[in-house]
Amino acid sequence: MPSTPTLTPSAHQHVQLTRSLAVGSLLGLILLSLAWELWLAPLRPGGSWLVLKALPLCLPLAGLLKNRMYTYRWVTLVVWLYFAEGVIRWNGDRWPSNMYAAIEVGLCLALFAASAMHVRWRLKDAALAQQHASDATADTSTQAHQP
Repeated sequence: MPSTPTLTPSAHQHVQLTRSLAVGSLLGLILLSLAWELWLAPLRPGGSWLVLKALPLCLPLAGLLKNRMYTYRWVTLVVWLYFAEGVIRWNGDRWPSNMYAAIEVGLCLALFAASAMHVRWRLKDAALAQQHASDATADTSTQAHQP
């Protein structure tokens, strides 16, 4: 009877950790974008239209929460737009806006690293599970042909 491939406990912990970090940093970016442009340091008193930059960040949230591999892959590309904005505003804005830009840069780096590692570990674990399943199938067929 072939065994069902499962993740090792440590591999499962790594995947869960990176998932939590990715979701947390994405939520942090959304909340920072809203608070920054509405209350903390808006470009204009009373808030600015720049708050709309938080909307595209809401799109990958559902995919990350549903643990969709495709979302983890494309969020590693989209996050660089926010990283670039953060770097530009970190160097060009005055206090306190430049501090929020530095936080944005840190959250972008955390989101990228967590998403990239999540994809890497899930693919590695899937390859190991597939190899384990094929090894188990080969062992079963070898045992069936022995007298």
